[in-house]
Order: sequence, then C-alpha cells, then structure tokens
Amino acid sequence: MSWRSCRLGDVLTLKRGHDLPEHSRQDGEVPVVSSSGITGYHKDAKATAPGVVTGRYGTLGEVFFLDRDYRPLNTALYVIDFKGNDPKFSAYFLKHALKDYQSNKAAVPGVDRNVLHELLVRAPNITTQLRIASILSTYDNLIENNRRRMALLEESARLLYREWFVRLRFPGHEHTRIIDGVPEGWERRTALDAIQILSGGTPKTTVTDHWDGEIPFYTPKDAVDGVWVTDTERSITERGLNNCNSKLYPRETVFISARGTVGKLNIAQRPMAMSQSCYALVAKSHLTQPFVFCAMQAAVDVLRQQAVGAVFDAIIVDTFKRIPLLVPSASIARLFDENIQLVFQQVENLTLQNQKLRAARDLLLPRLMSGEIAV
Repeated sequence: MSWRSCRLGDVLTLKRGHDLPEHSRQDGEVPVVSSSGITGYHKDAKATAPGVVTGRYGTLGEVFFLDRDYRPLNTALYVIDFKGNDPKFSAYFLKHALKDYQSNKAAVPGVDRNVLHELLVRAPNITTQLRIASILSTYDNLIENNRRRMALLEESARLLYREWFVRLRFPGHEHTRIIDGVPEGWERRTALDAIQILSGGTPKTTVTDHWDGEIPFYTPKDAVDGVWVTDTERSITERGLNNCNSKLYPRETVFISARGTVGKLNIAQRPMAMSQSCYALVAKSHLTQPFVFCAMQAAVDVLRQQAVGAVFDAIIVDTFKRIPLLVPSASIARLFDENIQLVFQQVENLTLQNQKLRAARDLLLPRLMSGEIAV
C-alpha cells in the first residue's frame, strides 16, 4: 500500500528550539533559525543537517529546510526524528499538514508540538516521497537560483552607487573639480531637501467596506528583502482609500518602514496605498526613483552603524534632515539611471518569475500530497 493513514507524530517528531538572546550570539557561520527563517549566525550549532524548522508562535505554515547544521531558536519547532522518511519530503509534508491545520484553527500565540503530533495525515511510502520531493524541489531550485541572481544584481547596484556617489569615481571624475568634497555642478543637500517625504494612513478596520478590495495596502509586514514588492498581505477598496490618509502611490514609489522593522526599503511594482508606519519617498527635480532607493539604502546602512549601542527603533521626518545627500548634476543622474534601470528591470523580471514559480508549486503541493496526482 503506497499511502497510509496515521498521525503526524508517526511521520516525524518535533522539538522546541533553544534560547539564544541577541546579546549572546557570537560570530560564526551557523544559521540561527527562528519562526521567520534565518535571522542571523552563531558559532555553535544545536541541530544537525538536514533540518526542517517551522514556527512555534503566531500563524503556522512557514517551513524552512536546512542543508547544513543550524541553531533553532525557541520561537520555532524543529524535527529531531524523521522516522525513516525523506527529510526534503518531510519539509513539504509538514507545510501541507500545517496548512490544513491552519484552515481549522484560529491563529494562537503559541502552539504545543504535542497537539501537532496528533494531527491525522496520510503519508506515502519512501519511493513516492522521493518522487514528490524531486518534483517540488525542481521549483524550489529554480526559485533559489533566481534569488541568487537577484542578490548579485542588487549588490552590483549598491556598489555602483557607492562608486559614483560615495567614492566619487563617476564618469568624467578625472576632469571635474571637487571643492570641499562636492564635485562641480553638484549640490550638498539633505534627504529632506532632495526627496518628498509622504505619509500614509489606515482605514478603520471595523468598517468591512474598506477592506479586501483591489488596492494593495503596504505595511512594514509586507517589506521584503529584495528591491521590488509585488503583493501585500491586506488590500483595501476605493472607499477605504478615500477614507484614510494614504493616497494611491504609483508604481516605482519607494517605501521605507518607519516603525516595526525599521529601515526596510522596497519599490512598489504596482500602485499601492500605504499605512502610517511607513513613508513614501518621491524624487524631486532631476533625481529618479532608482537613485532615491540606492541613496536611502546607503543612508540606512550608516544610520544602523551609528545606532550601535543605541536603539534604531523609529524613523521620523526629522530623521531625513540628518541624512546628507550629494545631489549629482542632471547629466550624471541621467547616466546613473540608464545603468541602474537595466539592473532593476532584470531584478523585476526575476521577481515575477519567482512569484509564478511559487504559485505553481503551491498549487501542485496539495494535489501531490493527497495522491490526486500519481507519481
């Protein structure tokens, strides 16, 4: 018999992760894994690869596969016994099981692993497991390859900005006079002078007509590690937009999170509204949105370095007064934009490819796990 009915605990055993306060972390190469994935590195591991980790707090569903020794935090559960099952398959299997669990349970602040062990599931034999894992891994491998390409492209954009506007090795710099650190034809200004700092707002959450519309609503929770943000957790209606302090910001608006996860930067891939926990940044004069993104990315890095020993817990309008900005001449700004737009377009294409790959994988997952598609 290729499939059997059993408990989740018959397929794998979960254990709570380990305490490791931020101040106790020591430099190393061991991934520290929380309920949201890898959040840093430490010198010592607490679990051996291969590893499967999921969240213990909040809404369940995210599952992370580790191919090297790691350190699971106490906000997570990790598999300590695969019971002869394929580890890669077990990651997909757990994700599917938790999705079913979510559909029947409200989100709770903490989850008892013993409750999860009692979930009723259907599990295939090892041969079927390997085939399912191979099919789904194909999608994840493509996603990971695209992610690495995006990381390289994004780093090239960061380095190009630094080369031109920090080290001042821009095209023609050999023949440009530099007076007090400012190339001729450039200006030394603040971010507040060079960029429009626009605010957002949230419609009343108690008014149902304001929510679940067609307008993406960006909050710090929606911040992603890459350049482009394509989707948001929540959306609002036209009525909701008309009854809040946010406008509908156009494509290529730069968002920066001001509270929560402070200093996260994204570019809107399509028109979006925005909460009051963020600012929308719009270039003035001859500057462009990609320039604003790169400039603010460099500025946030400096702010974080300055905050060592202090708390970098909020950005306010006055923060932008403290950010110095070299505003290049129109010709240099235009040339930078021509170069950087090519990079950002490639990143956008890869971002959309990954979005489609994830959607295809997630549609396939339940059909494979139910046995609807034979392998």
